[in-house]
Amino acid sequence: MADKNYNLNGANYGPPIKPPVKTYYSQGRRGSDVGCGCFSSCLLCCGGCLVNIICNILIGVAVCLGVVALILWFIFRPNVVKFQVVEANLTRFELDPQNHNLHYNLSLNFLIRNPNQRLGIHYDQLEARGYYGDHRFAAVNMTSFYQGRKNTTVVGTELNGQRMVLLGAGGRRDFREDRKSGVYRIDVKLRFKIRFKFGFLNSWAVRPKIKCHLKVPLSTSSSAGGFQFHPTKCHVDL
Repeated sequence: MADKNYNLNGANYGPPIKPPVKTYYSQGRRGSDVGCGCFSSCLLCCGGCLVNIICNILIGVAVCLGVVALILWFIFRPNVVKFQVVEANLTRFELDPQNHNLHYNLSLNFLIRNPNQRLGIHYDQLEARGYYGDHRFAAVNMTSFYQGRKNTTVVGTELNGQRMVLLGAGGRRDFREDRKSGVYRIDVKLRFKIRFKFGFLNSWAVRPKIKCHLKVPLSTSSSAGGFQFHPTKCHVDL
């Protein structure tokens, strides 16, 4: 077959051009997307700045409080208050084997020493508790008072009455040993609230825990062998 010749008028033609693809946008949605994106960016930026400001403020406050506390410590040099049981008189300590009631009568004198030169101390909500082993048998409230600087105060209290105390095998064995020796191992704990005073300023309340391990002879027992109570220092836990 003979080739067909097409008359292109001698012109050069490039590759065919594709028609543009029409894209349709919703004006309302596009406008909301743009606005929301801009608003979100502003919020993220402002939120980050706000968080940084708050963090810087908190860090600054913490540093200032630490510096103030350090300065106050150097100025006042607070020392731990010292507690000591100087007298203990036990006239009754009997355990009824039938109903497990413990009958007791114990009088105590505490010596409290405030060694601070610039700080007075308020003692509030004082309470003395008596323990035999791990069992509490007595609790009595004591009078609140104020103690001046470099001062020693003697405070007395009395634990008397009866209370059911259920001792285990080890506790009953210890009680038999104490009754035989005439010397009883009794723990006394003090619970109270203290506030330090400087001039007209009072500190926040602190609740220390005071524990005294005592060996007290029964005054009516002849088996104590002349054992005398010795002043006993108490452990202070702030």
